[in-house]
Amino acid sequence: MMAGTATADALLSVSGLSAAYGQAAVLFGVSLEARRGEVVALMGRNGAGKTTTLKAIIGMVKASAETLRFDGHDIRGLETFRIARLGLGYVPEERRIFTDLTVHENLDVGRRPARGGRAPWTLDKLYKVFPNLAEMEGRRASAMSGGEQQMLTIARTLMGNPDMVLLDEPSEGLAPVIVEQMAEAVIAMKAEGLAVLLCEQNLHFAAAVSDRAYVIEKGAIRYAGTMAELEANDEIREAYLTV
Repeated sequence: MMAGTATADALLSVSGLSAAYGQAAVLFGVSLEARRGEVVALMGRNGAGKTTTLKAIIGMVKASAETLRFDGHDIRGLETFRIARLGLGYVPEERRIFTDLTVHENLDVGRRPARGGRAPWTLDKLYKVFPNLAEMEGRRASAMSGGEQQMLTIARTLMGNPDMVLLDEPSEGLAPVIVEQMAEAVIAMKAEGLAVLLCEQNLHFAAAVSDRAYVIEKGAIRYAGTMAELEANDEIREAYLTV
């Protein structure tokens, strides 16, 4: 099953997205979409093009596209900070927190007002989603575990009150108890009406939180459908997701 045409209510609409690193082409006509309150998984093996897709959408990789629209805005060619100001958040796999700052200070750095009359993300609300962070509010980020730093990165992004979050490999290399908290955080984002585009290799994690899925291999979308359909499709999973 392949991706169809974009729907009118899509918050993020991408079609014909292509990108390269120097002379090496990486993405070949990627098309996908996400709606408000929807979690969409972009799945594939290492090197399939998942992270490059997110970076191309947020403007961190030079790319071309037939359509690249977010919340009604054409974001082709926009600088990353301008895209972020429109309400598109990005949580990279490598975290990029301020290690010399405390948890509270990191969160304060990310603070931006909410848009469209929506209730903002507050420290209290975030600490309910990430109780570990509440317990270490005054701790420097350099003294946190990798999983705790990942939580902090997501929480800092949410303090910017985005309408959508691009989330890169949130379960990668984390202990099962932290992965479970990550899943609860994604579900909390959905409950707040956010759209989430989730890059993930872990089918169990993706299935626990996602409504729909795209499978990417060698820079091209090979499958698009509901998560339930992907779980039931042994052929697609064996061809593109098994190691």
